[in-house]
Amino acid sequence: MPISDAMQKAFNEQIQKEFASAYLYLSMSAYFESLSLEGFAQWMRMQAQEEVLHGMKLFDHLQERGGRVILGEVGQPQADFDSPLAAFELVGSHEAMVTKSIHQLFTLAEGERDYASQGILQWFSTEQVEEEDTANRIVERLRMIEDNKAALFMMDNELSARAAVGGDGGAE
Repeated sequence: MPISDAMQKAFNEQIQKEFASAYLYLSMSAYFESLSLEGFAQWMRMQAQEEVLHGMKLFDHLQERGGRVILGEVGQPQADFDSPLAAFELVGSHEAMVTKSIHQLFTLAEGERDYASQGILQWFSTEQVEEEDTANRIVERLRMIEDNKAALFMMDNELSARAAVGGDGGAE
């Protein structure tokens, strides 16, 4: 059964959001590099790659369902942040926005009785729980360390250990 016009439009909008997320996180990676926080930069680079994979997962689903992918504009992301904490607070609020968008898309799929889309969107909904939890845990740790440069350095080393992103859209 081909995907409806409403679902096609909503999937295209979500694809744009996923690529915008990747662009934002890549900008954050550059910001962290400018602070010589290579671990934070590496973590954000991996996060950007994960968002590209998410976008492609939606891209492929739309095409497999006979829909047409029409890529929207991805604007220039924020480049400067007041602190590593401010950057990660933005990650948390950004991921909450993405979660809301996924939930709206799922609600549309329910209304359209588009069971195939509901299946993929359930995967995204579960993924968003992880995304928000990870961002919130990092924010809490950054709040604990405040201006302690030694603790920031330790956290930078810890974040540098993030593994490359796998083909399923999640970290390996």
